[in-house]
Amino acid sequence: MTETGNDPTTADERIDRCRREGSTTLDLSGLDLDTVPESLGDLTHLTNLYLRDNRLTVLPDWLGNLTALTALCLDNNRLTALPESLGNLTELGWLYLSDNQLTVLPESLGNLTELDYFHLEGNRLTALPESAGNFAKLSELCLDNNRLTALPESLGNLTELWWLYLGNNQLTVLPESLGNLTELTVLDLTGNRLTALPESVGNLAALTELCLGANRLTALPESLGNLTALTELSMSGNRLTALPESLGNLTALTELSVSDNPLTALPDWLGDLPALSEGTRLLLSVFYEERWGWWGQRIPPASPGHDS
Repeated sequence: MTETGNDPTTADERIDRCRREGSTTLDLSGLDLDTVPESLGDLTHLTNLYLRDNRLTVLPDWLGNLTALTALCLDNNRLTALPESLGNLTELGWLYLSDNQLTVLPESLGNLTELDYFHLEGNRLTALPESAGNFAKLSELCLDNNRLTALPESLGNLTELWWLYLGNNQLTVLPESLGNLTELTVLDLTGNRLTALPESVGNLAALTELCLGANRLTALPESLGNLTALTELSMSGNRLTALPESLGNLTALTELSVSDNPLTALPDWLGDLPALSEGTRLLLSVFYEERWGWWGQRIPPASPGHDS
């Protein structure tokens, strides 16, 4: 995916030059467009189309005729819905729709089986279509800052996924199928309403970063101890009273955050984790309370009040 610079000033000028030169990339970003120019519709040779930072509220059906597109960027507009015809863009590898006002996605997006990067953060989505499970080649899925209350079981089909961002939604439960995402390296679930995690999360053996802060977790599954590649684990701002003994297996941890939980004690294994004992970021602000007034042995203090 490539972007261009030094383009002419107006949309019509850029479209005319693209047509004249046969360019496969067209950048119409930041032009205060409230509609997509119809003259763009015959540029069926385009592979990269940038329409970010405009004022678009709708997309024309004919956009689905640009079937050579591999990258479509529509970030930071005012889109409230997408046409079913977007499902015709089956060569798309990059689809960026962040910071719009989308409340629902068409089922036809499930036809986009070549997608590699899909960004939907900063919308108003409450659910994902089951067809989202068709994105078999997806490596990055960004859904943070939406209004999702649940995830489809079909999400477990995205077995090539490396990065999954779900922070600041309204999730109360996770599907067991999440455990199928064994290539996942980053999972961000910060700022949801989760009270528990599925045991299957312990299957995510490639995870290096797991963010669980600002949820309503009261306990953690013992299977978390299987995530031996983890270097960062954030659990701050939950309702945990204890940590599972299995977390003592996480010998690669360099950052552990458990502040703002009603923990009654620290487990003995905490001081035995080698990476934590060598100048870690260990965030345990709950132990700054007067009734404790101490840090576990061999655990270097960190600045109170910081949260991951």
